[in-house]
Amino acid sequence: MKLRFFFLTFFILNFIFALNTKGQSGFGINKTLSDSLSSFVASLQLNKDFNVGEDGIEQISLAVIDLNSDEPKFGGVNPDNFIYPASVYKMYVAAQVLAQVSEGKYSLSTKHIVKEHNAVDKTKEITDDPRPLIKAGDTLTINYLLDLMITRSDNSAANCLIDIATRPLINKMMEEYNWQGSEVTRKFLKRKVEDAGYDTVRSTVTCARHAAEFMYRIYSNGMINPWVSQQLKCLLGRQLDKSKLASGLPKDVMFYHKTGWFSYWTNDVGIIDNGKIKYIIACFLPLEEEAALPLMKKLSEKIFRITSM
Repeated sequence: MKLRFFFLTFFILNFIFALNTKGQSGFGINKTLSDSLSSFVASLQLNKDFNVGEDGIEQISLAVIDLNSDEPKFGGVNPDNFIYPASVYKMYVAAQVLAQVSEGKYSLSTKHIVKEHNAVDKTKEITDDPRPLIKAGDTLTINYLLDLMITRSDNSAANCLIDIATRPLINKMMEEYNWQGSEVTRKFLKRKVEDAGYDTVRSTVTCARHAAEFMYRIYSNGMINPWVSQQLKCLLGRQLDKSKLASGLPKDVMFYHKTGWFSYWTNDVGIIDNGKIKYIIACFLPLEEEAALPLMKKLSEKIFRITSM
């Protein structure tokens, strides 16, 4: 009897340890949740192959982590399908920058001079944001660059922060959390002005599972450490783009999220919380924004409805 108790205790402790160790998610597929998500995707005719031009054929990548019970429930539709994330991968960059700030390598008030080739934006992603476009030679704090990159999805800010964080350290972080395949390979600029060694690499991709696990670590204060997690959550809570999944949520919901859109891709990833209903969603659609927005709104409404039951 004592031996049985010992092994049971050992198993439980090891499971808890795995959930709190880098590279471990602990999430298996919940069939009931996945079946519901598959039904919603089918009803919106999103369960098919999409032509994405030179990149060929692509499929949706969707994941949801239901946080409304004692144990999180993970479900998805093609959650392990790697797909172009557009600006969503800026959240990975932000995590590594904040990790280095947390380590004391520099501070949020450290100033950075913008290099000419990194200043790429000609228009604002959010047109009514009053902050000016970044110009070559501007001297800006890391804190300001982080806020611009996440809330306005500024590409120039992202290029600067990728230089500050460095791609090898960003990708070391991704490997430590077992998110292989989601490495940050490119800046947000043309290949002909990319840094040496990065002008011929593949484009950055990620999958809904990795993005959802990233958000779960923020939610549970496990992304690097509590300080980094809470800084990320604060930035994501100030997201200015409300046109995607946010459009299908009730007004009393707080949505901590990062959006992305480019050419054939429209994406949104975040944490939903209204004090009672809590879940994480990662949705990557291989559709142009104009076609994707009304479908994202309907999908968001359906998913909110089942998590509130």
